Amino acid sequence: MAVLLDENTRLLVQGIGTEGTNHMRRSIAYGTKVVAAIHPRRGGEEQDGVPIFTTVDEAVRKTGANASVIFVPAPFAADAILEAAAAGLPLIVCITEGIPVLDMVKVKAALRGSSTVLIGPNCPGVITPRARARAGIMPVDVFMPGRVGVVSRSGTLVYEVVAQLTKLGIGQSTCIGVGGDPVIGTRQAEAVRMLNEDPETDAIVLVGEIGGSAEQEAAAYIREHVKKPVVAFIAGATAPEGRRMGHAGAIISGDDARAENKKAALRAAGAYVADSPAEIGLTMKRALEERGLL
Repeated sequence: MAVLLDENTRLLVQGIGTEGTNHMRRSIAYGTKVVAAIHPRRGGEEQDGVPIFTTVDEAVRKTGANASVIFVPAPFAADAILEAAAAGLPLIVCITEGIPVLDMVKVKAALRGSSTVLIGPNCPGVITPRARARAGIMPVDVFMPGRVGVVSRSGTLVYEVVAQLTKLGIGQSTCIGVGGDPVIGTRQAEAVRMLNEDPETDAIVLVGEIGGSAEQEAAAYIREHVKKPVVAFIAGATAPEGRRMGHAGAIISGDDARAENKKAALRAAGAYVADSPAEIGLTMKRALEERGLL
């Protein structure tokens, strides 16, 4: 069992432009089964041995694809998400940055009640090292198979956390970049739930940011349901109020949005809270040792 991606993942790439092609090649080289690509004007062609289709529905019917990664430009990305959902794909990972908030509000409304899981947008994607399954832009060289799951709003901090863990000999089960936009498909609490229910995950790293209340939601879930050790870090502690820092959703606009309040909620939920990103790996090592998991 794995979270979101496993050996049975059959990935299609929506948006086979320069970035989509480059990351498709990297996923194939890593070992991911990429079975189709989508381009509205290149149907019937191939790219690196992967057949190109004009629609997601046709690609799913002819290849058995069961996951999509989206590199479609922002003005058209919401329609790409809806097309993938209409084709019945259980997992959609949207990398695209800059999708209008109103577009994503409509997408969220359309997916309500659906069995489709949307990761992103504005995210680095998902990777399961054991299965060598990658849907996104994560650099594979820092990952190592293991039993620690990672959930992060920040893509860069996923790579930093994983590099620290790998250097300490601590492998990863599944790493999920949920995205940093105000409106995203899967929030942190839901990603933590997936890892908590995964028997191949022994511990969880949660990387949050200022802005919104997603970390408090995750803390509430952790307090009620999670017995596995959780290490948390909140980025943006020194950000001034009212100024967006990096991600569109990383802006202090109320008490819940402040780093100190998020950290307090996570500590109260029993998480080990690292005050510096440089301490995340060592904090996890200590947590695993204390629980007899390392």
